[in-house]
Order: sequence, then structure tokens, then C-alpha cells
Amino acid sequence: MTLHRPESLEDALALLGQGGARLLAGGTDLYPALRDGPPPPALIDLTGVPDLQGIRRDASGWRIGGAVTWRQILRADLPPLFAGLKAAAREVGSVQIQSTGTVAGNLCNASPAADGVPALLALEAEVALAGPEGPRRLPLAEFLLGPRRTALGAGEIVTALHVPDRAGTGGFGKLGARRYLVISIAMVGVVVDWQQGRIAAARVAVGACSPVAVRLGALEAALVGQRATDLRAVVAAAPLPELAPIDDVRASADYRRDAVRPLIHDTLHKTLEVSHVA
Repeated sequence: MTLHRPESLEDALALLGQGGARLLAGGTDLYPALRDGPPPPALIDLTGVPDLQGIRRDASGWRIGGAVTWRQILRADLPPLFAGLKAAAREVGSVQIQSTGTVAGNLCNASPAADGVPALLALEAEVALAGPEGPRRLPLAEFLLGPRRTALGAGEIVTALHVPDRAGTGGFGKLGARRYLVISIAMVGVVVDWQQGRIAAARVAVGACSPVAVRLGALEAALVGQRATDLRAVVAAAPLPELAPIDDVRASADYRRDAVRPLIHDTLHKTLEVSHVA
């Protein structure tokens, strides 16, 4: 196996265009997926590409480089808008995984239970791609096509995530069989803009309860204008047609349907506490 370590995005794309190589960032999904099979003939290590690094704010919002790790998300000086993403980062495996695993790698693995996805959906993140046809952007909801399926084209690399700079406080909730180091039964990412004790805007996404994590549009609309004391009733009455949970070794579909509602309520309520502290 040949290991390439390009120092520019152009070099990385040129190597990928030669065919036969796999992209390597943190490797926390790539290496376990090999199991006992043979390694690919070549790996392209993206960690030395400056264009894929860094978290910064500009006139259009926030840019998170494709090779940014979850540990870097946790340590970054980010506003309350990103509180949900930071909370999700703490749930991505162990500290060792958080220190090497990348945000873009979590998306490209496209697991229905990927911890980072609901929080990024609630942030209305866009995925920036570079490839043979030039750069392009996709909303995250259009990038994720299904379990282990994305819209990443041949020869393309995820270069960054872009998050619009908007008002609101983020939150994240996760239900699993134990507190840490567990694959989700259900998880929720939210961004809520509280104004004078009422919700001015809300974005709610749920993961591990459908083939890909999804936004709950009808619930978001129903939440506008509500006070914290109204949340439980509003969430309980919402139909949630976007969800399509399955039975698996972690939980039944019925359990997920029942459990996700209190999880949504609790996650929404915590954003009020965070926004008051902020």
C-alpha cells in the first residue's frame, strides 16, 4: 500500500483523479470498515492540506474545514448557536476518537446514527465539495442520501462545512443503552431563538429514527410563539411524519417513537437554560 501526504488541495485532487486510492482523514471509520479485508492500494492522507483546516467566521457565516476534528470543535471559541454541535462532539466515541475523527468523515460515513448530523442539520449546514468539475455546495440534507450513501461524486473531496450566522442557541440530546461510548437509539439536535420567553424560531432534527437524520418541519412551525411551559404539550401533539424508525438490536421502532418525544422536549428546554446563561 502506498501512502500519499499531499500538502495542497490541488495535489490531493490530482492523486484522487488517478484512481484506486481512498481518502484518509481521521481513519476512525475507514480502518474498522476494512475488517480482515485487504487494504486499498493507496491512501491519500488529507491532514496536511491547509485548505481543509481551521474554523473561522466571515461575512457569510462560519466555515469549518473538512479535516477539523471533533476535539477542535470542542476547543473552539464558538457562540451559543454551536452549543448543540459541541454537545454532540462530546458524544462521538472516546476522547481518542474525538481527537482524530473529523467532522467531514462523520458525514461521509453516512451512518443513520452519526452523532454530528442532527446538530449540523439544525444549524442548516452546507457541504462544500471540490472535484474535477470544480467546487460546489449542497445542503447537508441533500448530501446525505441514505445509510452509507452520500452525494459525493467520483474524484470529489469534502473541503468544508458552511453554517449561516444566525440568532439562536443550539442543543443536543442522545438516548443510548448507557451514558458514554454507545451508538444512539435516538438523538436530537436543535437551534432555538428565544425572544422574551417565547420561541421566535426553531429548527429540530432527529437522528437514528429514519434512514437519514431529518428535520421536523411541522413541529418547527408549531413551536413558534410557544413558551417553555407549552413545550411538552406541543411536542406530544406533533404528528412527526418524517420519522420512520426500525427495529434493531438497540431498540424497537415503537420504543424509538415513544422515547424521541421526551428527548425533543428536554433538548428544547435545555436551550432556554443555556440562552439565559449566555
